[in-house]
Amino acid sequence: MDGINSIGPVQGGSFPGKVNPALGQTGGPSFRDTLNGFLKDVDHTMKKADLSIQQLAAGEITDVHQVMSAAEEANVAFNMMMEIRTKVMDAYQEIMRIRI
Repeated sequence: MDGINSIGPVQGGSFPGKVNPALGQTGGPSFRDTLNGFLKDVDHTMKKADLSIQQLAAGEITDVHQVMSAAEEANVAFNMMMEIRTKVMDAYQEIMRIRI
């Protein structure tokens, strides 16, 4: 419970990622930056898995466990990316249904 109590009140009514002129600072990274970073991480993980599979086929790697671990890590990252995409699309469709 200490983590919740240490957050403190919101000052100035600013939103994360926006500039608050009164405070002269920005919040955290934007959703776009966070999503781009995540996509780059997934891409890097998938390329690493592909490279390890190619190295196994060429005989450069003899540890099958290492290759399977890299492939499964890439699979989990890809599945998580697809779930995030699905949730974002659901949220977008829900927003489009709202009547103004």
